[in-house]
Amino acid sequence: MDIDRFMQGYKSAWENRDEARFCALFAEDGEYHNTPFAVQRGHAELAEYWRRVKLQEDVHVTYDVLASGSTTGVAHWHTTYQVASEELFQIWARSTGTSLPARKPGDPLPRMVLDGVLHARFEGDRCKECRIWWHSMPL
Repeated sequence: MDIDRFMQGYKSAWENRDEARFCALFAEDGEYHNTPFAVQRGHAELAEYWRRVKLQEDVHVTYDVLASGSTTGVAHWHTTYQVASEELFQIWARSTGTSLPARKPGDPLPRMVLDGVLHARFEGDRCKECRIWWHSMPL
């Protein structure tokens, strides 16, 4: 696997909100570091984490490959989505460490933008380790 093929699969898994497609990118014991301080290991943990994208609608992912080696790669990614549930909004709010957008009860949920960098390490045709660094805010 190389970074471009990985990013094509990552984009597809996110836009289709498909945890099986996401897991298929990784080795059985693959790791996904969704923050510098959190990691999901193995397909069961990867699938559980990725299910939260089902709380997103109208997802659009773009990316640019920044570096590509024989077993590693770096990409810049950019995602927008419509928050589809109060649960997801609260997950986002707790993870941002920044102030919440002003919302009154009944206000529509925001459209979000995420921007990040991804570093992946590959073994054969699967990702062994993926680390992302990102920031999000209401669009």
